[in-house]
Amino acid sequence: MHLARFPRLHLAHLPTPLEPMKRLSKELGCEIWIKRDDCTGMSTGGNKTRKLEFLMAEAEAQGADMVMTQGATQTNHGRQTAAFAAKLGFDCHILLEDRTGYQDGNYNTNGNVLLDHLHGATTEKFPGGHNMVEEMEKAAEKKRAEGRNVYVIPGGGSNPTGALGYVNAAFELLSQANDRGLRIDRLVHATGSSGTQAGLVTGMCAMNSLVPVLGIGTRAPQPKQEQMVYDLACKTAEKLGCAGVVKREDVMANTDYVGEGYGLPTESGIEAIRMFAELEGILLDPCYSAKGAAGLIDLARKGEFKDQRVVFLHTGGAAALSGYDFAFDNANRWVNL
Repeated sequence: MHLARFPRLHLAHLPTPLEPMKRLSKELGCEIWIKRDDCTGMSTGGNKTRKLEFLMAEAEAQGADMVMTQGATQTNHGRQTAAFAAKLGFDCHILLEDRTGYQDGNYNTNGNVLLDHLHGATTEKFPGGHNMVEEMEKAAEKKRAEGRNVYVIPGGGSNPTGALGYVNAAFELLSQANDRGLRIDRLVHATGSSGTQAGLVTGMCAMNSLVPVLGIGTRAPQPKQEQMVYDLACKTAEKLGCAGVVKREDVMANTDYVGEGYGLPTESGIEAIRMFAELEGILLDPCYSAKGAAGLIDLARKGEFKDQRVVFLHTGGAAALSGYDFAFDNANRWVNL
């Protein structure tokens, strides 16, 4: 599988570290490692950097002078897209949807929103429930009518081009494990718009790694989440020339840790933030990585990973923490909202 056939920028800090989490492992009674994709670079890093290396290269190849994307108010993807645009000299416009109803000032102006604007992006806000794909296409057509060459990036960067970044991450992780003689029994991560998991599953299956990939859902019910991942994985495999390599049973998502909805902090997620911070010095975000870690912690406590070596892929997002300060009290414990 030759990823060099596809346009790509090389701006990410790769390979990201693969590290043991010794104190968390002792606490949970199983061996846990962490793949530090919060360290990819570009505006504090995160999983979108890998996707945007391919997406923004495609934008350059198409002669775009402006990129446009959409997401929730505290979208990590929007922040990293804005950073890439700043680096490459593109204009950037981000459509933000209010998916939580929070009126808190920090949530609406701090965290990722502040960084979007620091990178020079313009933003436009929409109430929850809008068809954001249609809204983005309307906005793009308006700019095209003004003479702009707009490259539209789907929410989360989740299409076959973006998923190539996580096919590459699967190669990278297996190479690190092979070099160290580490057998990986399970790969766990937060899954949302599906591009990260689709890329990982495609890469792992294409290499016949026999490493199961478990996505911990942050938004959709299990049937919908798994179907989204499977559909994108199939399209990604087709793009790579290995159609059929991903089977339906290769796609697994556990959506027990979503809580009341997308972007809404959970008690188990706040506990995960505390544990990672206090035991390993690692920061998570309430929307994605904390819910993924909450699933990891709970399943470990239930004995799901007994006698296994588990790798948790950290998707980043700590830049959003200051937008969620209302979810913590001075003792860093959960506050009922």
